[in-house]
Amino acid sequence: MLINKDLIIIGAGPAGLAAAIEAVKRGIRDVLVLEREPVAGGILNQCIHDGFGLIRFDEALTGPEYAKRFTDEAAEMGIEIITDVMVQEISRDKEVTAISPGGITIYRAKAVILAMGCRERTRGAIGIPGTRPAGVFTAGVAQNLVNIRNVMIGRNIVILGSGDIGLIMARRLTLEGANVLAVIEKLPYSSGLQRNITQCLEDYGIPLLLSHTVTRVEGRERVTAVTVSKVDEKGNTLRGTSEKYKCDTLILSVGLIPENEIALNSGMDMDNTTGGARVDEKLETSIPGVFACGNVLQVHDLADHVSSEGELAAVSAADYIKNYCHKAGESSDTGENCLCSGNDRKIPVTAGSGIRYVLPQAIRPGQAITFSMRVTVPGREKSVLFKSGEKVIKKRKYTALNPAEMLRIELSSKELENISGLEVCIDGN
Repeated sequence: MLINKDLIIIGAGPAGLAAAIEAVKRGIRDVLVLEREPVAGGILNQCIHDGFGLIRFDEALTGPEYAKRFTDEAAEMGIEIITDVMVQEISRDKEVTAISPGGITIYRAKAVILAMGCRERTRGAIGIPGTRPAGVFTAGVAQNLVNIRNVMIGRNIVILGSGDIGLIMARRLTLEGANVLAVIEKLPYSSGLQRNITQCLEDYGIPLLLSHTVTRVEGRERVTAVTVSKVDEKGNTLRGTSEKYKCDTLILSVGLIPENEIALNSGMDMDNTTGGARVDEKLETSIPGVFACGNVLQVHDLADHVSSEGELAAVSAADYIKNYCHKAGESSDTGENCLCSGNDRKIPVTAGSGIRYVLPQAIRPGQAITFSMRVTVPGREKSVLFKSGEKVIKKRKYTALNPAEMLRIELSSKELENISGLEVCIDGN
């Protein structure tokens, strides 16, 4: 059976819920949200620490409190959210195939918003040598077990990677009575926000070992020890620096990856650096009428930015739907018969020296656009430059720059006038 919808949103986390609410506010009534978990809210449901909502709500909320603001509003608006459903495929003409306990359902939408979030890198992805005992968890799994399932995962714990979830779990497990021996980071700087280093490690006397990594895991049935070694600037292990930590648990906080198998299988253009889709200033992907937002597009540091990105995707999707003009049964592969702005010439945006990536990757000038980016390495007294050819059209100076912190910089429509390309780079002056 084929069910027609105006807008389908995949994922009911902060991005997907914010998108659904904004779409309804923009006059799109036939909205469906598909969520694979039993309840809406996404990863926020297990983030019981506070600090969410400082920008959007001007108060410090826990993750569940933040999510409830959106789920309550969605319920009041009568937005349809189906949980326990896994989307298997999106075709280029926006047919969405979903599997649930009730069977297979195929939907056809005028527009689709991807908001599936991200997943963690596992031990297999980073290749730690040694045995394969119990007691090795990703930080998110550890968070779920402790906060949702009330399971204490260990007593003597080493954390590999200084991502924010790992830092937060260092504090959480300490408060539960565990002995967190150290947080080990391969890079010469932390991967997490400075506030989490201060509040979660320094305030509890937990050491952070930079330029170190775990080089071996020991144990037959359960982890009994890990070997930690120093690394050089290229990440190679330095001989004679190994130290053994006796522990029963190793937590991995070694990065997040956008959950993008659906996007990859659809054939849309992807960005090798972010792991997300390539988008324009409307957050539209290379498939007309398919938009991406939140952690499935780029891994964010703040939930407030995730929600804002979801709202932008909804505004764009609503505009697309209102201008929707494909004839019944006609493929939207090329968008030739569409009134949306996807046929306009787009100007490429590239990441230059010192910038890891920049979004959007292409723009249509004529409006103010907010760009988001991350730097490659920490720096002090540096400036972010926006250049068109040799002309600097904007310069923003920063006292300190950190790869863990996303930068968001708005350029006005006037600043974007008469450009043929845009490069974002770091200048030391």
